[in-house]
Amino acid sequence: MSHDQATVAEEEYLQVIFWLEEAGLPMTGANVARAMQVSAPTVHEMIGRLEGDGYITRGDDKSISFTDTGREHAAGIVRRHRLIERFLTDVFDIPWDQVHEEAERLEHWMSPTVEERMLKAIGDAQTCPHGHPIYTGRREEGVPLADVELGATVRVLRFENEAEDLLHYLMDAGLKPGLEGTLSESDDEQVALESDGKRFAVTRSVAETVSVVADPSPPPRVALPEQLVLAKEHWGR
Repeated sequence: MSHDQATVAEEEYLQVIFWLEEAGLPMTGANVARAMQVSAPTVHEMIGRLEGDGYITRGDDKSISFTDTGREHAAGIVRRHRLIERFLTDVFDIPWDQVHEEAERLEHWMSPTVEERMLKAIGDAQTCPHGHPIYTGRREEGVPLADVELGATVRVLRFENEAEDLLHYLMDAGLKPGLEGTLSESDDEQVALESDGKRFAVTRSVAETVSVVADPSPPPRVALPEQLVLAKEHWGR
């Protein structure tokens, strides 16, 4: 099935399934429903459509796998989304906490010509402004900020949850991909970094969604599904 034949709804589901795979979460209808905050019957219907259109297959255990066509299509959607975010931030100077929803609206209509021009405009940028790789296969492994021990040196990699309200919170807190510092506080309520004499604190639940590189590093851990719920307002339409 060509890009022109896929519906916007199908592309949005393919995108979410791709994000689940990137995060290391099981690709199941239940996790799709949790991430998108939609009902199980709604997800079941769309998963059936995606399977019928040749984008995915389902195992006996109800796990979802991409077909070659499905993976290529999903990767293309995600690439366009992240490219648009980077373009809007770098070229249009839109704050990075405001570009996710804009990219959601634009990603389905971008022609190959526009995509090529955007790629030229962003130069050598390899990630979206939230730290996710624009090109598949270039995702640096990280660990949740919530797992890092006191005194460890930290570099923020990316924000796993890109819900716009959460991005606003992270910007207000001063965290951003590339920030380097030392873990100065970690308790049941919040986690804080200190960098250049400044303190950057977030709640522990938000720290679960921030991937970092740390030294010493805790063991790698798959993200918690409940921490990767996407924007409810976006999927509620």
